[in-house]
Amino acid sequence: MKLSIGLKVANSLSLTPQLQQAIRLLQLSSLELEQEIQIQLDSNPLLEKIEEQSTAESLSELSELEQDGKDLTNELNANHLPDDLPVDTDWDDIYTHQPTSLGTPDFEEREDNRQSHTSLGQHMLEQVNLLHFSPVDKLIAHCIIDSLDDRGFLDCELAEITQSVQHLLESMDYDEVVEDDEVLVVLKYIQRLEPIGVGARNLAECLIIQLQSLPENTANRKEAITLMQHYELLISNELPKLVKQTGLNPDQLKDAVDLLKTLKAHPGMEFEDRDSDYQIPDVVVSKRDEHWHVQLNQDVMPKLRVNSFYANMIKRADQSSDNQYLRNQMLEAKNFIKSIDERHKTLLKVATCIVEHQRSFFEIGAEGMRPLVLRDIAEEVELHESTVSRVTTNKFMLTPRGLFELKYFFSSHVGTTSGGEASSTAIRAKIKKMIADENSRKPLSDNAIAIMLKEDGVDVARRTVAKYRESLHIPSSSERKVLI
Repeated sequence: MKLSIGLKVANSLSLTPQLQQAIRLLQLSSLELEQEIQIQLDSNPLLEKIEEQSTAESLSELSELEQDGKDLTNELNANHLPDDLPVDTDWDDIYTHQPTSLGTPDFEEREDNRQSHTSLGQHMLEQVNLLHFSPVDKLIAHCIIDSLDDRGFLDCELAEITQSVQHLLESMDYDEVVEDDEVLVVLKYIQRLEPIGVGARNLAECLIIQLQSLPENTANRKEAITLMQHYELLISNELPKLVKQTGLNPDQLKDAVDLLKTLKAHPGMEFEDRDSDYQIPDVVVSKRDEHWHVQLNQDVMPKLRVNSFYANMIKRADQSSDNQYLRNQMLEAKNFIKSIDERHKTLLKVATCIVEHQRSFFEIGAEGMRPLVLRDIAEEVELHESTVSRVTTNKFMLTPRGLFELKYFFSSHVGTTSGGEASSTAIRAKIKKMIADENSRKPLSDNAIAIMLKEDGVDVARRTVAKYRESLHIPSSSERKVLI
């Protein structure tokens, strides 16, 4: 084999650092983009954020301050001092009222009364500390509270709590023996604390505890307690057996069920931390003059520019290391600003195309959703599907119908009887509406819903209806049936 050197011409595709940066910025959410911008601002001295105040206003204020400074300097350098020296502010400019009974402040001074979130365990321990428990009983109460789940139910057996308490007592050199009956007595105390029903082993026990705590003259209290003694039949909707075993007529059963509905099924849920993670929209859609307008959210659009002071320093002709560093930083700053600008242009282009395709959704709601895939948008805006996927990930659109992720407007299609296509999102909306309007005593089965959809022009099988219904977290017809 002979070795030789030769030239070969070939085409290859490579991603430049600028293109890689543009692709990475494209898939960032608004919060991630804000963090990335802050990192660039901290690391690149030639990149700065444009302030809201215009340059002209800043210059005018600066000239006024300089003029005031000159006047003040001339006065202080004079041979004699005037009686009234010019000062920055007057006393009355700061204190707008006198500390007398006649003075009233312009603004009411209030302290911050916001309270931190209190968990269920902390709330229960505060009440236990007020009870006259012995040290052992207090230890049992602490173990019971530690075993409560988010709903407020006891998430373990009494024997496990007894074993845990006994182990703790032995570790503290206590010779006392704890039995299950002692744990049960402490548990009964805890179940009567606020909120009532905390510490119950199941839903039925929780409701019974709340019923027993109601005043004896509460309407339908006794009937509800009798009904809960046969809660298995109530869950299975066996009305004839309930009437026979409880001795209550259908009207009494209905009144008892209405009373049960007023109770708290999960008393511990009210202590759940409800701090929501709010999403900031990237695109805002509004209707003006019978036309839908799409615009970027100005509040999250970064306003960046190259620092003019450092840019003027680069104009020097020397080739020092400092000047070369500034040149490199200016190039990175310009590329970063260009990448962000391209990101916004691509996002606006894709969002506008989505609104054009889903115009019926904005007009009538989810039932008007049209089938749409990434390929349809990619072909129209002349981008690759992967680029459209990056643009629509973790990007949100604020519409008159609510806040939606851009991915929401893409859905698969189902054939119609007329040979067209229907969106799966629209079919789910129709199924949800049919079930909401059904008779609760005679709920619609999946087969009945499939027949109604076929009459409406949508050809779907019963299995498809069941799949869409389960995705909406809607129970089956037998579970939705209400007899009383």
